Amino acid sequence: MKLILSRKAFDSGAGKVANPILDDGTLVPLPIPDKQSPIRYQDITVAGQNLGMLASELTNGRTRADHFAHLDPDLIESAHPREPGWRPIFGQVDAAQSVLAREQVGPGDLFLFFGWFRRATAAGGRFRYVPGAPDMHVMWGWLQIDQVIPVDGGEQPDWMSYHPHVASPRGRSNTIYVARDKLSLAGHDLDLPGAGVFDQYDDGLRLTKQSSSRSVWSLPGWFSPEGSRPPLGYHSDAGRWRPDGERVDLQSAARGQEFVLDTRSYPEAVPWLTDLLQPR
Repeated sequence: MKLILSRKAFDSGAGKVANPILDDGTLVPLPIPDKQSPIRYQDITVAGQNLGMLASELTNGRTRADHFAHLDPDLIESAHPREPGWRPIFGQVDAAQSVLAREQVGPGDLFLFFGWFRRATAAGGRFRYVPGAPDMHVMWGWLQIDQVIPVDGGEQPDWMSYHPHVASPRGRSNTIYVARDKLSLAGHDLDLPGAGVFDQYDDGLRLTKQSSSRSVWSLPGWFSPEGSRPPLGYHSDAGRWRPDGERVDLQSAARGQEFVLDTRSYPEAVPWLTDLLQPR
């Protein structure tokens, strides 16, 4: 099985502000803006919050409620009206898809989605970021692949027609990843959905090291690419890795979306994932 740490939701380039962690600890990943999408921010609801209102307030109006949103990965059934047969779905294209294709990512492999988060609070009748709250990379969702579907202009299922990678033209190698119904790790079926989101923040989801810039991660020590083990994608430079007791610090790559780890060389990944994906 391949594990893909996949950078998604608002970031410094698209959206330009952090995704909010609300007062009750709820993680709200904000889709990036996309003029080609048929869906507007005001059409999406996550954890009882209208994303049009939330995005507008947190960006000081730069992203309006009626702006179009790239709802991808799309993991929450209640976020938007659905056609019968809907399943969680993720699309990729161009250079990032080339990485996934080169690594032969396919059925059974697991995406862990992460993004830039910061605490926000409802103050003075609107949402604002908490002054002094740290900027963090946080894991916010997952998708285990059931099907890989090239989008080549052919007919796709009706339930998929809303998705931005299906509804409008994209770049090279436009590809859809459809989720499994149930998770299966190392041949063991788990009583957990094949895709979903972590509803509440806790420190187990945090990648960023305490009191560090968000690009400096603290990972379990087994992530370290010792000996002949192939490293996490984009992180082959040994200077990026620094042991820290039972953990390892990683200067994460500023560029790139899809960081692939082949768990055949990292058997410790399976118990780590099994624990991480349990309801929190």
